[in-house]
Amino acid sequence: MHLTETAIRATIRYGYAPAMLVGVNGAAIVLTVAHTAHYWLLAVLAVAIAMSFLAERVIPYDPGWNHDRADTARDRIHAAVNEALVLASVATIPLLAEVVPTPELWPSSWPFIAQVVTSILVADLGITLVHRASHRVGILWRFHAVHHSITRMYGLNGLMKHPLHQTVEMTAGVAPLILIGLPVDVASVLALAVAVQLLLQHSNADYCIGPAKHLLALNEGHRFHHLKWAGVGDVNFGLFTLIWDHLMRTHSYDPTRRFDSTQLGIAVKPDYPSSYLLQITYPFTTAGGCAFTSHTATADPAVTRTR
Repeated sequence: MHLTETAIRATIRYGYAPAMLVGVNGAAIVLTVAHTAHYWLLAVLAVAIAMSFLAERVIPYDPGWNHDRADTARDRIHAAVNEALVLASVATIPLLAEVVPTPELWPSSWPFIAQVVTSILVADLGITLVHRASHRVGILWRFHAVHHSITRMYGLNGLMKHPLHQTVEMTAGVAPLILIGLPVDVASVLALAVAVQLLLQHSNADYCIGPAKHLLALNEGHRFHHLKWAGVGDVNFGLFTLIWDHLMRTHSYDPTRRFDSTQLGIAVKPDYPSSYLLQITYPFTTAGGCAFTSHTATADPAVTRTR
């Protein structure tokens, strides 16, 4: 039995990320190419969420992060609202195409998988730039801080974002694509890929991707982004890849570092509101802002500069 359990854990540790990145996204591509109704992609997303929760329980990075802290229901609301916004934005693409004429620049003659990969790379750049700006521009940080208030990392809180910030990020990533004629089919698969990436990026599963951790924006590197000290956590902004972080010199990785809840959150706001309604309204209040001082990254965990 012990050998069987060990084999299962090893299989999930090394197979989980490929199963999500290739298996789940691949299934979405196959279903879309087969002209299957788009609502079947919701079933694929449900499978991805189930896989995420299973992996987190079999190979947890921190077993404590699997336990509810009166935040699970809130995170489910955030996820439902933000995923609904993504789906609604996909549904409006045909309407936008009629209202706003777009040049026929989209490479529709390319294989479908190449179109999907192209959309991912373009969206990754726009989202990464807005994400970085959200750590430097006060009005953006007000709304992005909602996401950084988490004190445990698990798949579902990847979508724990203020809907306004989610909208800004997705607009930056998708608007350039829409302006050159992004097809609805490609947009649908891209929307699923974003959800899958967020599940992987915030996963509590201790999975292994080897050297790819320096290229793909997955949980091993993204934990550094959630360090609670300003400057220290201003790294690894990429959603899908770390390409732009390497180019912007915002990539950070230390294989010896272990993370726990005491290192997550917002250092200067340890009592950040935790309920859904308060998180939606807090950025509009006077207390919802932070003063920015320094953005120089440091490895010193004693640093508590204000944002």
